Amino acid sequence: MEQTVLILGRRGRFGRTAAQAFAGAGWQVRGFTRGQDDLDEAARGVDVIVMGWNPPYHHWAAQLPGVHARVRRAALANDATVIVPGNVYVFGPDQGMPWDQETPHRAGNLLGRLRIEMEAAYRAEGVRTILLRAGDFLDTEPSGNWFDLMMAPKLPRGVLRYPGDANIPHAWAYLPDLCRAAVALAERRDSLQRFEDVPFPGLTMTGHDMARALTRVRGHAVRVRGLTWWPYRLAWPFMPMIKHLFEMRYLWNTPHRLSDTRFKALLPGFRPTPAEEALRAATAHLPGAGVMGEGAARPATG
Repeated sequence: MEQTVLILGRRGRFGRTAAQAFAGAGWQVRGFTRGQDDLDEAARGVDVIVMGWNPPYHHWAAQLPGVHARVRRAALANDATVIVPGNVYVFGPDQGMPWDQETPHRAGNLLGRLRIEMEAAYRAEGVRTILLRAGDFLDTEPSGNWFDLMMAPKLPRGVLRYPGDANIPHAWAYLPDLCRAAVALAERRDSLQRFEDVPFPGLTMTGHDMARALTRVRGHAVRVRGLTWWPYRLAWPFMPMIKHLFEMRYLWNTPHRLSDTRFKALLPGFRPTPAEEALRAATAHLPGAGVMGEGAARPATG
């Protein structure tokens, strides 16, 4: 029986990759154009809604509650399952590792509180929800994330700019793996809890771990240097979202990893892409890529 997924935010990082993953798994993929399409009409009869909309940080307070309320309404009207790409903002600092579905949501900053309220609304309203929680993204193309925008540009010169303490673990998610997991969970949605909070274990690396892996991927030495933050502070008055980069800066100095317990219980056969293959794909657009002759990474199957 053919299954239908509605992708919201198909041009964004998660939406683009999710659309590819669902189409590759044989799903009928339905797109949506904001400003043209009607959400209630677009969601009619769908099995799954992928919530890939994510406004810029400085618009979260004004837009995030209303956007998610519209999605919840459409999902409830069709008894559809919503896949929400969650993050680690809800936890706040000073919580021991690993972080899992039982870790308290103690964030006190604005972005963290907005995410806490958004997640709580899905649960309280009884929406069929798969909240797939992940760390920072490693994408297969430049998409304005932390890694490709701030950390990787100087890799051709052998420098990984790191935003925080390079000795502590940080959670990462290779997007093709994350979206394969979203498809696999969607296909067994009828056996899940009404609200399923699934930490995606992904890749946990320190800055030095990443530099060593990139040295092997790039074929030349890669060293870690601290990211220079003062130019961003100078730009703060002219770029509203920069204040939120500072707001979330604490995560680069807070050791964290996501537990694999629930994920493995739900998807025991899932095989993640090795870190070096993920990093090869994430840096393929940079000069000097492929110097070791191995080409672009291919995600694992399963």
